[in-house]
Amino acid sequence: MTDEHEHYFTADPSVPFERIPLTADVWGRELELVSGTGVFAQGRLDIGTSVLFRETEPPAPGRILDLGCGYGVIGLAIADHWARQAGPAEGFVTGVDVNERAVLLANENAASLGLTNYRATTPAEALAQGTPEYDEIWSNPPIRIGKQALHELLLTWLPRLAPGGRAVMVVGKNLGGDSLQRWLTEQGYPTTRFASAKGFRVLETIRA
Repeated sequence: MTDEHEHYFTADPSVPFERIPLTADVWGRELELVSGTGVFAQGRLDIGTSVLFRETEPPAPGRILDLGCGYGVIGLAIADHWARQAGPAEGFVTGVDVNERAVLLANENAASLGLTNYRATTPAEALAQGTPEYDEIWSNPPIRIGKQALHELLLTWLPRLAPGGRAVMVVGKNLGGDSLQRWLTEQGYPTTRFASAKGFRVLETIRA
């Protein structure tokens, strides 16, 4: 992992903290969010996540994990979609990120959007609380932490999918999207390529 990316994946980044607003186009709706220095994709919606939104539909209400949530855009888009549905929507999104700035920003964004069906936390806190089974995991996973660390991350959280649950992930082809697909299937998590665009793979993994 290079110094350029290291601070995204540390609990307390050393770079000075500055909040940076952005507008994200998610499933045809614009969300006004705040990102920050020391957090992935500051001031923008990264290409991989934008591909994820273009190639998918929001999941049905349930228990969703936004893994490596950053400033929260994926999980907040899901929670916002549910909140705008007619009638009560039973569902809750948990954002998880090792970066404490990301957790702070994601929760601030949820508050500014008036979303009570979303909460971000650190992995340690989530695991200490006795993590429930999730219906789905959505993620633009932190590929740059390295293959071993990424595999450990996925094998920590994929077993927390409910039987028949799925994970939806976007991964750059040049960052190992195809090899990750094969590896997940070999680990007993059948994975297919849901879509491919702009050099990114959208993968769908099922827990048997």
